[in-house]
Amino acid sequence: MKSTIRRVVPLLLSMLMAIAATTAAAVEKVNINTADAATIDRVMVNIGPGKAEAIVAYRKANGPFRSAEQLALVKGVGLKTVEKNLDRIVFTGGAAPAKVAATKAAPVKPVAGKPTAKPAAKPAAKPAAPARTASR
Repeated sequence: MKSTIRRVVPLLLSMLMAIAATTAAAVEKVNINTADAATIDRVMVNIGPGKAEAIVAYRKANGPFRSAEQLALVKGVGLKTVEKNLDRIVFTGGAAPAKVAATKAAPVKPVAGKPTAKPAAKPAAKPAAPARTASR
């Protein structure tokens, strides 16, 4: 009986520590449409009090955020900041934020037989300077 308890106790302790570590690693979420600036500042990464106030002001002026891309329109909040916080942002109704779309345009592929751009115009030639004559 003692040997069974000695085997079970370490196993139970290991399981409890694993559960505690998983719970501690859980990311706190913020509803970007209802949170105050202090909560946004506390929960989001790379968002300080000034940016948090800007987010609240933008929301008051433009209505609730519907996407992560819209959050990136707030002055001082870029796409990289939004991407770092995707797992922390919740929108009204608890919907998960959409993946932030790339902002760079896709390269245009040239069509066979057609030039991709107009050739640059040649600069106008300077008029020749008058020839100097030796006068004496």
